[in-house]
Amino acid sequence: MKISIITVVYNNHHTIKAAIDCVLGQYYQDIEYIIIDGKSTDGTLDIIRSYGDSISHVVSEADRGIYDAMNKGIALCSGEVIGILNSDDVYAHRNVLGEVMHFFAKDPALSMIYGDLVYVKHHDLNKVVRKWTSESYYPAFFEDGHVPPHPSLFIKKAVYNRVGLFNVNMRLAADYEFMLRLFKLYDYKSLYINTILVKMRLGGATNASIKNIIQGNLEILRAWKINNLKAPILLMPKRIVKRLIQFAK
Repeated sequence: MKISIITVVYNNHHTIKAAIDCVLGQYYQDIEYIIIDGKSTDGTLDIIRSYGDSISHVVSEADRGIYDAMNKGIALCSGEVIGILNSDDVYAHRNVLGEVMHFFAKDPALSMIYGDLVYVKHHDLNKVVRKWTSESYYPAFFEDGHVPPHPSLFIKKAVYNRVGLFNVNMRLAADYEFMLRLFKLYDYKSLYINTILVKMRLGGATNASIKNIIQGNLEILRAWKINNLKAPILLMPKRIVKRLIQFAK
């Protein structure tokens, strides 16, 4: 069974090599690797092209942002399962994709699998700062402030064909909106595996400034509204508590 991995990048020559190496270094062999570059000007594209045919598809063109780039990548995928790895991130070990695909093969009824993620220091991937631990999905999962770590979520392509892609009108929380739509409006079978799948470097647009944090929270509330769902009154306090607990672990 083939898995397609998408990495989107723009002017990130410092970490793109580590992301590429961790995908190409996976023990699982049936991988289609797609990189969508936003027309980088800092040497990122030269690094990508140095891998030659080891990368299945490389697209370098201007886009409308990270979620537009992800949508372009999804459209190119030919694998039965799709995962998205950010250019700042790496898989936790060389058998991550093997473990994920083992569970898909074991239960053909599964439509998506997700696990845990750790935030690490930008220049020290072994220095864990925060652990994002999820849990098995249940009806009030999102209402209680949970959300799967998006880079640890692997979804069958057939699901995207039905649920749709990322909402490019959202700048910071399109991944949240997509997952809310996916889990709340559709009845797909999911599996949570209690293990760390991804290491994410500290940073990211959503947490880059107070302004972005506020904007991200507003987009989260909007995500509920546009999907005709009622956001719980205590949603934001619960999300804050969940995040604080992650730092304490």
